[in-house]
Amino acid sequence: MSLRNRLGSARGAFATRLAAVRGRDEVDAATWERLEEALILADVGVVPSAALLTLVRERAAVEGASDGDGVVEILKEEIVGRLDGADRTLSVAGAPSVWLFVGVNGVGKTTTIGKVGRRQVAQGRRVVFAAGDTYRAAAVDQLALWAERAGATVVRGAEGADPSSVVFDAVEHAAAQGVDLVLADTAGRVHTRRNLMDELAKVRRVAGKGAGTVTETLLVLDATTGQNGLVQARQFGEAADVTGLILTKMDGSARGGIVLAVEDELGIPVKFVGVGEGLDDLVPFEPGEFVDALFE
Repeated sequence: MSLRNRLGSARGAFATRLAAVRGRDEVDAATWERLEEALILADVGVVPSAALLTLVRERAAVEGASDGDGVVEILKEEIVGRLDGADRTLSVAGAPSVWLFVGVNGVGKTTTIGKVGRRQVAQGRRVVFAAGDTYRAAAVDQLALWAERAGATVVRGAEGADPSSVVFDAVEHAAAQGVDLVLADTAGRVHTRRNLMDELAKVRRVAGKGAGTVTETLLVLDATTGQNGLVQARQFGEAADVTGLILTKMDGSARGGIVLAVEDELGIPVKFVGVGEGLDDLVPFEPGEFVDALFE
């Protein structure tokens, strides 16, 4: 299935609003109002939307774009231009490399780890999952199930154990076995937000103290939360030095513009987008393909 079809609501909602602009024989105040409305409702954000349309207006004037199709094409090029150039690779360095996955409960973090692990195993890497969300027995069991599906090993501790100790043990186990990569789940809620952030900072410190090297800290966000995701990204970024974002449930969201919003405001690249429940429905984020899918 193409990315266009997988994006579902995100593509449909945005493309429908752009249809009110495409085909217009002239560009007037109503054209710009509709474009701004489309961007804001897609959760690009008020300030980024205004800045983007300023650039589109300037280019339209210089290039003589006088109809709706021309303006929409310029908008598309400007969005791709803003997203291009970011480093979206996943760093593997050290023996083993450690990727920490952070995010609040309910965003699909554990499932995302399973899917990322499956991709890495398919690429020939040996992978260990660290069940660091020790406060939720269901999360540990779910991660163990995903490890079995992915062909990975899982290291788990007792319920309520110190998450840092579980991650440390997983890293040491991986090093002893010559494993390439540790994917570490972390808690999404520990009593209060401050406690959670302190816990994550501790996990990150401990994960890098032993034989492993923390090369990625990936924040998992639910795309359906829209601008609330920006608040989460700021908080987690302060605590865990986030290197990349994974946006889940993009197929069920009308807010595809959140990709531009988080990258524009936070400077953190989106590395994967989740577009379904299937094993292969987590795909690397490619700006040109993504924007093409949204606009068509």
